[in-house]
Amino acid sequence: MMTPEETPDSNIPFANDLNRTRVIPVIEEHLQVRKEVVETGRIRIGKRVYEEEQTVSTPLISEKVDVERVAVGEFVDTLPEVRYEGDTMIIPVVEEVVVVEKRLRLVEELRVTRQHIETTATEQITLRKEEVTVERLDPENPVD
Repeated sequence: MMTPEETPDSNIPFANDLNRTRVIPVIEEHLQVRKEVVETGRIRIGKRVYEEEQTVSTPLISEKVDVERVAVGEFVDTLPEVRYEGDTMIIPVVEEVVVVEKRLRLVEELRVTRQHIETTATEQITLRKEEVTVERLDPENPVD
């Protein structure tokens, strides 16, 4: 803030004259802020790529699977489950087959019983019979 002695009006003519109208300019300062981009320097960035071959050893894990087919050829009533024998997994492979079977069926029985039956038979028959008679004859008189 300025004192009256410091104001620019103190240099104006008639400044000490009280009967006269005095015009006092009111000054206001405004602040204006702005930015400027100023280059202060430059840089250069370089990048080089070097290649180098190295031998690297790393352990790798892999699995090998051996598949062995074992023919079985058995008829089973139910589907067998997968089972293990040591490190070996056994997977049953089944198939449906048509079975035509020829079987004997007992249709009926014939029951035969032997019976001894005794009956009396009555018939009229003619039977012939020979009878021989022997006579002694007189030798003196053979024809009698």
